[in-house]
Amino acid sequence: MSTPPDVLPHLDAVQAALEAVNLTVYVGGAPTSSGWTPPDKFAVLYPDPGMAVRASLADNRTDFDSTMQVTCVGSDVERALWVAARVRQALTTPLAVEGRTCWPAEDLGGPPVQRDDDVTPPVYFVPVQYRICSIPA
Repeated sequence: MSTPPDVLPHLDAVQAALEAVNLTVYVGGAPTSSGWTPPDKFAVLYPDPGMAVRASLADNRTDFDSTMQVTCVGSDVERALWVAARVRQALTTPLAVEGRTCWPAEDLGGPPVQRDDDVTPPVYFVPVQYRICSIPA
């Protein structure tokens, strides 16, 4: 019996791909510690746990299907959209996950850029969702 796929190596691969194009990346939210000053642009990853999908009628659940939200944040609209473009560029190449073969991430889009006035200074953000899929190598 094979081991079911795990979301964490896929999350690590997305983070590595974004950092490879010189993006600052956080997972699950930006830091909230006192005195933290946000950079003028960054990305925040919000992964779902994914699904171990049936690969055959034998019920081998070895394929992986997940949605990863990448919230692209900037000090102005242009910076938020610049981050979104860098993320899109980084995720056009299949992810490198040990023991897995990955498809290029599928860009599922997102809503228009929004302004967050609940933080000081205000920031602009656009959440973009990507479908992440892999099969055993």
